[in-house]
Amino acid sequence: MESLELGAFWAGRRVLLTGHTGFKGAWLGLWLEKLGAVVGAVALEPETAPSLYDRLSPWKNAEHHICDIRDFLGLRSLVTAFRPEIVVHLAAQALVRRSYEDPLGTFSTNVMGTANVLEAIRACPSVRTVLVVTSDKVYAENGSNQPFVETDRVGGKDPYSASKACAELVCDSYRASFLEDRDLRLATVRAGNVIGGGDWSEDRLVPDFIRALERSEPIELRYPHAVRPWQHVLEPLGGYLMFARALSTDRDRVLPDALNFGPDADSFATVSELADALGDAHGIPNAWRPARGPHPDEAAALRLSSALARQSIGWQPRLGLRDAIDWTAAWYKAHRDGADMRAFSLGQIAAYERAADLQPASERDHEPA
Repeated sequence: MESLELGAFWAGRRVLLTGHTGFKGAWLGLWLEKLGAVVGAVALEPETAPSLYDRLSPWKNAEHHICDIRDFLGLRSLVTAFRPEIVVHLAAQALVRRSYEDPLGTFSTNVMGTANVLEAIRACPSVRTVLVVTSDKVYAENGSNQPFVETDRVGGKDPYSASKACAELVCDSYRASFLEDRDLRLATVRAGNVIGGGDWSEDRLVPDFIRALERSEPIELRYPHAVRPWQHVLEPLGGYLMFARALSTDRDRVLPDALNFGPDADSFATVSELADALGDAHGIPNAWRPARGPHPDEAAALRLSSALARQSIGWQPRLGLRDAIDWTAAWYKAHRDGADMRAFSLGQIAAYERAADLQPASERDHEPA
């Protein structure tokens, strides 16, 4: 894969990022900042304390706004005032279990919130590229046990999965109804389960493990045998940056309307296997126990094929499951030891850029021999 020279493209670009106070959003916001982009960020207040967003401050070269994407007038005002060239829409209600507890909130955020973002963009002539982040859970279960490809049918039983599938349909509608005659490219991206430092969300394996570790208790697993495509958070984010760049620069080239970003097959693992590996990384045997039920339904197996991302933009995963676990464990250990987590996180981004050959040329030229 040829070097992307990320900084050469992103420096000075005006990027609207929604969901910047969340886990993936904070990592992407920091990466864009490192690359020299001018970021206009829109999100709710951080939901957790501590939060990755707070740990990565002070933020630089960015306008950060607290706004609910369900507030169309407020959102449109911010988009119009900022005049972005590129939009990455990450803001969402992203938890499956919460979607059972609050289905209306989930649908209003993930479906109407996405429609609001696209409608605000429609009235903003500066926008040329839009990435809408959905999920690997947009795919309807088909019983084949084969990795999902981008042309598989979308659907979902639980409110979260269904809402993200609906967001895909909203994007299809806006693309066909309003954007075909405009110099604007809209695509969706679907990633597998991400892990990494700074996630303190509820009902997610790594933060649940960290909280159990602090209590000196084993983590309780609801679905220990469920298979997921685990990957470090920087893997799909790097893919998003590559895809947005390709959409922005290769205007005459036909590119997919959707791409999967998942790990290689050897990083597909059950929930219990990941919990065991996290326990090994922290020197803890018997790191988990089954949680008492009942539990809401979730897919027994999710596997993604990223062949189209390889073919179309040259993206491929660079960190194996062991690397992802080690990087994640190292982040939380550094946080526990009182390290400067902004500097530590920037270090992990730089290390990933080197591993994935994404490092800007100016930085490669100054690498020590």
